[in-house]
Amino acid sequence: MIRALRYLKPYRFGVALVFTFVALRAFLDLSLPALLGMLVSEGLGLNETSINPDVPQIWYFAGLMLGATFLSIIITITSGFMESKISAGFAKDLRRAVYEKIETFSLYEMDHFTTSSLITRTTNDIQQLQQIVNMLLRMIILAPMLAIGAITFSIMQHPTLSMILIASILSLLIMLAIVFSITLPKFELVQKLVDKLNLVTRENLSGLRVVRAYNTQDYQAKRIDDAAKESMHLNVFVNRVSSIMWPFMGLIMGITSLIIVYVGSTRFIGIDGFTPGSLMALMQYAMRAIMAFMFMSFIFVMIPRAAISARRIMEVLDMEVQIHDPKDPLPLPKNMKGKITFDHVTFKYPDAFEPVLRNISFTVVPKSTTAFIGSTGSGKSTLINLIPRFYEPSEGNIFIDDINIKDLKQEDLHSIMGYVPQKGILFGGTIKENVLFSEHASEDILDEATKIAQAYDFIQEMPQGYDNIIAQGGTNVSGGQRQRLSIARAIAKNPAIYIFDDSFSALDYRTDRALRTMLDEKVGATKLIVAQRINTIRHADQIIVLDKGDMVCHGTHEELMKTCRIYQEIASSQLSKEELEQ
Repeated sequence: MIRALRYLKPYRFGVALVFTFVALRAFLDLSLPALLGMLVSEGLGLNETSINPDVPQIWYFAGLMLGATFLSIIITITSGFMESKISAGFAKDLRRAVYEKIETFSLYEMDHFTTSSLITRTTNDIQQLQQIVNMLLRMIILAPMLAIGAITFSIMQHPTLSMILIASILSLLIMLAIVFSITLPKFELVQKLVDKLNLVTRENLSGLRVVRAYNTQDYQAKRIDDAAKESMHLNVFVNRVSSIMWPFMGLIMGITSLIIVYVGSTRFIGIDGFTPGSLMALMQYAMRAIMAFMFMSFIFVMIPRAAISARRIMEVLDMEVQIHDPKDPLPLPKNMKGKITFDHVTFKYPDAFEPVLRNISFTVVPKSTTAFIGSTGSGKSTLINLIPRFYEPSEGNIFIDDINIKDLKQEDLHSIMGYVPQKGILFGGTIKENVLFSEHASEDILDEATKIAQAYDFIQEMPQGYDNIIAQGGTNVSGGQRQRLSIARAIAKNPAIYIFDDSFSALDYRTDRALRTMLDEKVGATKLIVAQRINTIRHADQIIVLDKGDMVCHGTHEELMKTCRIYQEIASSQLSKEELEQ
């Protein structure tokens, strides 16, 4: 947790000022019981047998108490404003650091944490830290100063009676130790259950249409209910155990006050200058000492949970990213041709028994179209995900224009690629903002990109055209429209290399053909296409056939129809006899 608190460094002067205000507030608070004792003893003139009021002294001490109270209120408001500003700024900086770290993650790290866990860490866990920072700024100086000061002043009032207060505090500490030993192991389980609840909820909301289509609403609702109940029971247990502290502390406070009043009034009033005013001051200090320990106990309850949240956040920040930029990156050539070479590339997922890809070697000619086809699980998507370094090859190398991609900065590598994933991803905003998503995209290319992607016509039919709002995730457009907008976004970037990862699957044959024709005519760049349909790739310059991680054959459609049995099987399953003869 201490390491997480280093993000308070930019606010160190504000923290020092808050601590100064809090220390001054503690001093003013500790002065009130002493002033009250003097008001009773010197102002009211109350002793063990009589009362002799002194009105000027009463006004004097009352004015001092009122002034100290008003000053304490002003300090409390000022420091409270600064505490909130510092804790919110701390959370903002920490959240930005976590997000920037996540942006550097490869698919290895994303698979390690899972999306739902990362959402919990960037929201719930950071919120926990923000709350504890706000509380620490307020209480970490105030509570100990009040506790130590109150005990010190109570001993100064009467050492013997103060032993009652010390005995009460010791009983509080024993009770706190018991509560913490029970609740501390449960806090980490609480956060893990939040992860689980987020995972189940996110999964069900993402697949809501599938859930309805299969009439499994009750089953899915039960899954969420079970996860929520598990979290509820654990939270109830922790809160019940923690809530024992407050009535117990209140009981100790009441008993302590009663014993001090009884013993002080029956045995010590009038002895060695111990007056009723001293007794009242001692009682006030006893209340402040116990209240200070109540505040500290609340901090001690929050700190373990915040420490677990801090550890979970630091796990993200400390995660060693497996794919790094080189120490001395090569500059990106000005005119990239788009030649791609795979040199004996093998890839295996971490902890997997078998490689997904084995000894893959081929060359893509600049500005040509290369397609990848094969059965499900043959490694097509994994292969093209190696090119932008979403994964790193286990063996072998990949070259672009004879430059090893490991010698380029990832930012430079990604700048020459237009990537369209299997599932068209759209962001909340307008169609124009989605198509011109790349920092290099120009508004001048907007019409051309959407026309090539066969998206121009349906965009113009929308009420607001390019300014039409896209819902988060593109839920207010069809799957085919989503894919075409994703393709238009890649075209608007005008890259040297296009990667289409089964990006035509939601398009009808007519749209598919028109789009590929426009790509061939208008886009002079290297194109890599992963597809399941022969018709999508039959006109490619080179077709690579994968089977269970091996590259079994490559060539043009005509060549593969003569020489590759697996390709022939795929073709015969999709095309009619007449189409095959053509």
